[in-house]
Amino acid sequence: MPTTASNLDATTDSSRPPTVTPVLIRVWLSDRPGALGQVASRIGAVRGDIVSIDVLERGDGIAIDEFAVELADPALIPVLIREIEEVDGASVEEVRPVERFPDAHLDALRAAARLCETHSSDELVSTLVSHVRREFTADWTALVLGHDVLSASGDDVPTGRALQALALGISASPAVVEGVSGPDDLAVATLPSRGATVLVGRNGRPFRRLERSQLIGLVRIADRVWNLLDERHETRVDTSA
Repeated sequence: MPTTASNLDATTDSSRPPTVTPVLIRVWLSDRPGALGQVASRIGAVRGDIVSIDVLERGDGIAIDEFAVELADPALIPVLIREIEEVDGASVEEVRPVERFPDAHLDALRAAARLCETHSSDELVSTLVSHVRREFTADWTALVLGHDVLSASGDDVPTGRALQALALGISASPAVVEGVSGPDDLAVATLPSRGATVLVGRNGRPFRRLERSQLIGLVRIADRVWNLLDERHETRVDTSA
């Protein structure tokens, strides 16, 4: 079956027992041999079934990993945290119940399909901003071009002036633009051919390097689709003339 945004969205895990609680667990641990296995063993000790593990960030002898775990009972979450933190050098940053586990490969296909199925630059901008906010569980998202906010989504979006200042400041920091670093509560990506910037805000859950890289990749796709839409529009204008 051809891949489209609609049938990608229809993909669900129907095999999961109805009593299972899916949770995402972010853990800081020493980047040393055996540490990951020790954390996995602790998760198993409370009847947790590890579905996947993503390495969100590594550096300075520390790794930040995100475990997708199915728990038999949500009441086990406090016990799970205590068990994990029994591992030397391990600290739980967050435990978050979810409706479905993210899948980096499938989510990337879904995002690309949605962007490629847009028919105008306005629809592309709106789709990009809404999709980014949802996929990154952000409090707000905005697309800024110069002094204009082309689109924004969220209840606590900063003022236009504040967004412009953020976009300007970010452009002066190559490390932030490349996704190597940045404020914990802010992720950014640029559309190079447009000179526009996507700003994503999220309080309480720091953005990690893997998420920043995913955002940059998605926005680059949007940048290319925008160019293709413009080329298509120009071709139609030339043909009608």
